[in-house]
Amino acid sequence: MEKKDTWWDALRFAIILLAIIIPFRMFIAQPFIVHGASMDETFHQSDYLIVDELSYLLRDPVRGEVIIFKNPMNEKQYFIKRIIGLPGETVTVRDNKVTISKGGAIINLEQPYIGSESTRNAYKKLGTDEYFVMGDNRAVSWDSRYWGALTRDKIRGRAFLRLFPFTQIGYLPGYYQYK
Repeated sequence: MEKKDTWWDALRFAIILLAIIIPFRMFIAQPFIVHGASMDETFHQSDYLIVDELSYLLRDPVRGEVIIFKNPMNEKQYFIKRIIGLPGETVTVRDNKVTISKGGAIINLEQPYIGSESTRNAYKKLGTDEYFVMGDNRAVSWDSRYWGALTRDKIRGRAFLRLFPFTQIGYLPGYYQYK
């Protein structure tokens, strides 16, 4: 009887574990490995992140957060970029300076996180569910300057934890709170 109880206990443990892990992975947090150089110097190739998928069910994304989202041109691929423009704003990128305007107010963004500059300019009026996102390594980033606004339904979550490399473990990696 002891062997039968041991198998039953192991099966019960596995079922409980799956009942916890599967919903957690599907609805709360996902692992994400950075590919490419579009977020250098903030993130590098093979950085291992945990993506918070729950927060945006409770609140809207904010400027400065680093998000993971479905590529608007190929939804099987995911990108990592920084939120620059919010719904209802107009974003102007000229000579590596970003200006945000909404209702007569104008904001010139501080961007201490930029890894490289670019000659690519852009102008975009955002709709009610649209965001303007850019990589920190502007010279190589394929972002809203090229394919336009990102709709809210494409956003998967925000970078919540960096677990690798071990020397850079941190909470809300890359987040920049604008003044």
